[in-house]
Amino acid sequence: MSKSAKRTDGKKAADGEQLWLRLSGMVREALYDTVMVTGLACVDEVLEAERAGLCGARYVHQAERQALRAGHVPSSLVLGGRRVAVSRPRVRSVEGRELKLPSWREWSARDPLEARALEQMVLGVSTRRYARSLEPLPAAVAARGTSKSAVSERFVYGTERKLGELLSRDLHGLKLVALMIDGVHFGEHVVLAAVGVDERGHKHALGLREGATENAAAVKALLADLVERGLDTNCSLLIVIDGAKALHKAVAEVFGRRALIQRCREHKKRNVTEALPERLRASVRSAMVQAYASGDAKRARRLLENLARQLEHQHPGAAASLREGLEETLTVMRLELPENLERILSSTNLIENLFSRVREIGRRVKRWQGGTMVLRWTAAGVIEAERGFRKLAGYRALPALVVALRAHDAQLDRTEGKLDTAQDAA
Repeated sequence: MSKSAKRTDGKKAADGEQLWLRLSGMVREALYDTVMVTGLACVDEVLEAERAGLCGARYVHQAERQALRAGHVPSSLVLGGRRVAVSRPRVRSVEGRELKLPSWREWSARDPLEARALEQMVLGVSTRRYARSLEPLPAAVAARGTSKSAVSERFVYGTERKLGELLSRDLHGLKLVALMIDGVHFGEHVVLAAVGVDERGHKHALGLREGATENAAAVKALLADLVERGLDTNCSLLIVIDGAKALHKAVAEVFGRRALIQRCREHKKRNVTEALPERLRASVRSAMVQAYASGDAKRARRLLENLARQLEHQHPGAAASLREGLEETLTVMRLELPENLERILSSTNLIENLFSRVREIGRRVKRWQGGTMVLRWTAAGVIEAERGFRKLAGYRALPALVVALRAHDAQLDRTEGKLDTAQDAA
């Protein structure tokens, strides 16, 4: 076959493929239009059938008729993320009362628009582009409820409801072994979040609190809310925090000696290296990583103290940062947990992963209009992140942590019992 014939055959094949794609698109569009129009016609038939059940057949005399036809009224139903115009049949009792048709009562009571708007916004669709994200309707079908203001209003209502649900969760009976607290910044606002891990390794978003800074009052208010909703403070709990002194103070005031406080090692490394010149950061960070990987709390403490002594002459700020709260960066190591579980529980990375989802959802906001808006968006992000929660990596080793916590409880009980006895004797 000649080259010209091959080109001709190739062109015919390409033209045929393009024609098939256009026809497929037309068939698909026609099918969608048919389904939509048929579905709306079915709605009309169901409503008319129910009206006939109440009023009887048309033009047939009934001596004991209980309801009368009262024409139609323009209404709308939710369909595909918007409101679609429907002519609703009306029914009145013989006394003149409006009677609702059963199907209409059910359909109008379930309004998925709020959930749809919330889902679209969380997935990154802006209010301006909401209408474009929906399937197109046939030209004959009138719709509304897709404007920027309508979608924004539904998103506000949806996030308010989600925030209320999150802040009212019942925590009674939740057997936690670890609690992580950290804050995320939005402009001049800080939202504190608490995430718990139960004995089986399941993660739970527990609460949020907005404040200007991570101060002790805001943290204590967050913890007080958790306690009020059922968080048990009578059992020892591993509490992982960053290096903020306010967090430490509030945790100590609420949980007392039942709190085993673990300072986040990642925050500690970051704080120390940021106080150093660029040329020293990698080596100092490597030395800290090796110390924390030693597996022995006494050895790790000795290595870190040696590092602080090496730094204190030329870089006293970095040395002071390393020494501040040093013992509490070794809390998990002293519990002698398996290596993988120790690594996970020695930092707030778990809650940082949650914050990354929150930031991703809130990145489109140009101007935060107050703390309530910040809380609503944070709640939306937290609940979205919860959908992807998996069991804690290393959860099979959690019984070892439970044993360590109960041993700490027993030791405290013995100590407190001796103090009570001594006080009674005095």
